[in-house]
Amino acid sequence: MKKTVTKLADGRELIYYDGDGTAGSAGAPRDAADRRPLGSVATASEIRRDPLLGDSVVIASHRQGRTYHPPADACPLCPSRGDRLTEIPAADYDVAVFENRFPSLTGDAGRCEVVCFTADHDASFADLTEDRARLVLDAWTDRTAELSRHPGVEQIYCFENRGREIGVTLGHPHGQIYAYPFTTPHTEHVLRSLADHRERTGGNLFDDTVADERKDGSRVVVEGEHWTAFVPYAAHWPYEVHLYPRRRVPDLPALGEQARAEFPRIYLDLLRRFDRVFGPDEPPTPYISGWHQAPLRGWEERPVEREEFALHLELFTIRRTSGKLKFLAGSESGMRVFINDVPPETAAARLREVADE
Repeated sequence: MKKTVTKLADGRELIYYDGDGTAGSAGAPRDAADRRPLGSVATASEIRRDPLLGDSVVIASHRQGRTYHPPADACPLCPSRGDRLTEIPAADYDVAVFENRFPSLTGDAGRCEVVCFTADHDASFADLTEDRARLVLDAWTDRTAELSRHPGVEQIYCFENRGREIGVTLGHPHGQIYAYPFTTPHTEHVLRSLADHRERTGGNLFDDTVADERKDGSRVVVEGEHWTAFVPYAAHWPYEVHLYPRRRVPDLPALGEQARAEFPRIYLDLLRRFDRVFGPDEPPTPYISGWHQAPLRGWEERPVEREEFALHLELFTIRRTSGKLKFLAGSESGMRVFINDVPPETAAARLREVADE
């Protein structure tokens, strides 16, 4: 992997990641200047604490003006060519990462980055080659390692939102990285469960969960030599898959080379199954996919060690059947009690059924 760090016109950081030691498929230079007349980025992010739930809520009013569903010929994530100037000054790229122009988290309140998976506007992650998917994994890993060194960052979340139904405002294949200055509410709940399980059983909750799923088998979707993908026993979403490396590690930088090498095949297989699960006449399946990594700090105050956390990826769709979405209505939004219309065993069987023959 070749890494090139540069700056955009307003001072934001831009990083190119290229495979095979080259400068992209078209040989485009990575020192191209950002020729846009951009002023300084004006942001106003604030974190507030909910006194009843103890949750952190981000207030980011400047995001109201972010780019919203531009036409393809005005996409800000495509390469810059001729007089068409974008967030990527180069005329081509493999993978590019830059600071979000409309971040939810800013300054001491964290950092938000955009990850462009490919220069091809009409592609999706599932269209990538295994080599390109590995390059994205390497970029996620590098950014996790780099952001982990920021003193104010407590947890890093690499994720992709795909589809208008999810709320995506740019159609170009891309994801994001959030570097939170706090541990997310989701992870705090998991850590409490992890501690409770160790106290009750003496075992590790992640290890025992994966072992139970592999032993039962009814919800396992894909198994590799170094990865296991399954629909969880109490899945919240109609089609939801959790992907774990066989060897427990707390974050992406700790992932071993054998698991890294196998990941592209397993992950691309899962994404392609998601696109087939509702039938050939359905549009691409909307989904959220994200890496759950151990928090970086605060372990001296917790009853578990950082090494007890297990890196894993969670992939799910809000589509519950052909032409119908799963809405978070009264019970889910009001009381956080999910009601799933698709039994996890049924979802797993369907995902196994649509394997690419």
